[in-house]
Amino acid sequence: MTLAGLLAPAAHADSPGGGVCAGASPYVTVCAVDGGGSAGGGSGSGSGGTAGTPAAHGGGGSAKPACTYTKLSPQPPAGNLAWEGKTAEDGALYQVECPATGRVGVTFIPSGGGAPAPRVDPEVLARRAVDSMRLDGPSVVSPRAAGRYVVGMPMWMWVSRSPTTYGPVTASATAGGVTVTATARVSSIRWDMGDGTTVTCAGPGTPYDATQGKAPSPDCGHLYKAPSTAQKGGAYAGRATATWTVEWTAPALGDAGTLTETRATSFTVRVVEVQVLN
Repeated sequence: MTLAGLLAPAAHADSPGGGVCAGASPYVTVCAVDGGGSAGGGSGSGSGGTAGTPAAHGGGGSAKPACTYTKLSPQPPAGNLAWEGKTAEDGALYQVECPATGRVGVTFIPSGGGAPAPRVDPEVLARRAVDSMRLDGPSVVSPRAAGRYVVGMPMWMWVSRSPTTYGPVTASATAGGVTVTATARVSSIRWDMGDGTTVTCAGPGTPYDATQGKAPSPDCGHLYKAPSTAQKGGAYAGRATATWTVEWTAPALGDAGTLTETRATSFTVRVVEVQVLN
């Protein structure tokens, strides 16, 4: 696992192929740089593209996003969190810098002789895997565009679930001998109700049935205080925005992380007042 910010940033290598580092950190002595060149930007292939190819929307860059691994000298003392239960007999600690994503941290490299082999930035590959997924906005079931709702009456909101609208969705991307697998799931939905209020629901919401009567939703509901007659088209214009949480792993590097994506769906709500005559 990479522990970001544990030590000072690594110095730059004297040459593109690695070597002795110049720099301020007393730990830095040996560097290794991905020979694939600089990763100029972006993350992942476009939708429908091939994972592991150069970024479709990143504006250039190498197919092998570079990370620099720098051996720490002296090594942190035994018991330092960066060792994660391992010892100097098992390997050594290196500082890793990934310019494409700004990742900086410390990682353990098992014994194998010399500096670690050049490695790609797993977060860049994770983003490429995400770009190959189909992640859609919420499939809103309620409120219904054809429905008519009443001022002061509880509204129940919910969405239908499918792999592309709620997850899970899994994809992988490979470059430089490293494979990253990412899995995306919707972790929350923010409902902008069109009347200036928002409701954030941790789940898909509970479907309403007539036996519930006038009870409020147990987990995802709203109550309009004014009719929508003054709104454009006579309806509130709302928006449901899903937050997709993406967990990725790079087993070959012993690395993992989390990304987030958002997708939105628009909806309308027609709200009326009920006149009671005595």
